[in-house]
This record gives sequence, C-alpha cells and structure tokens, in this order.
Amino acid sequence: MNKVILMGRLTRDPEVRYSQSANPVAVAKYGLAVRKSFTKQGESEVDFFNITAFGKIAENASKYLHKGDMVSIVGRLQTSSWDDNGTKRTSIEIIIEEQHFITTKRNSDSQDASSSSVAKTAGEWPPSTMEEDDDLPF
Repeated sequence: MNKVILMGRLTRDPEVRYSQSANPVAVAKYGLAVRKSFTKQGESEVDFFNITAFGKIAENASKYLHKGDMVSIVGRLQTSSWDDNGTKRTSIEIIIEEQHFITTKRNSDSQDASSSSVAKTAGEWPPSTMEEDDDLPF
C-alpha cells in the first residue's frame, strides 16, 4: 500500500503547466510545509514536501490556493532518479489523489470570534482544549 495523508501550509503558489499531448492535462506543483507533532526544546520542527497534482485537482489548486494557505492532501509517494554529471540524484514527491481546502491565510487572519471552532483549530491538532458536551448519549 502506498498512501500519504498530510495537512500543512503551501510554501509557494502552485505553478501550473499543461502537457503537450493531444488532450492537454493540467499539472500543478507546489511545496507543502507540515509541522511535526513533537517539538525539540520548545521549538516546532517542519518537514517540507514537493506536491504534484494533475487534471481538475491541478486546475483547482491553481485557481484557489496561494502561499500560506492550509490544505489537506491524500496521495501516494513517487520516486524519481537521474544522473547529474556522474552524480546519482533521487527525489521523492507526493502525487495527489484528493485535495481539501482547510483555510486560507487571508481568511484565518481576518476571522472574528463568531466563526466556527473547526476553522480556528485547523492549525493545531489535536486541539489544545476540548469542549464538554453533556447531551451526548455515550
């Protein structure tokens, strides 16, 4: 099984190109910064991933996503290898199968107190506080 699920912020605007085939397909590439769940001496650490999307997913990324926006993706790992002047190079990228818009940087900066708690806690998981609900049947 080759499945990756990540949530993080875009490190750059998606770059979209179209294939040169008879039926051109959109190909979008962008970077994703994902905060690690553990910290080292109080500082959070971040992993950076190269993301590639095709077709409608790529077009939507180009249209609606910008640097700093939070997105959740489901995809698969793909490795590429090449020879660079005698040096063997390898890269790993994530090919998107699903893409979910969580929040935009612009929206999260301008949210007021009446907005939903889901949007407020999208940046931290698990949430630092949980609300008690005595009406739950279990």
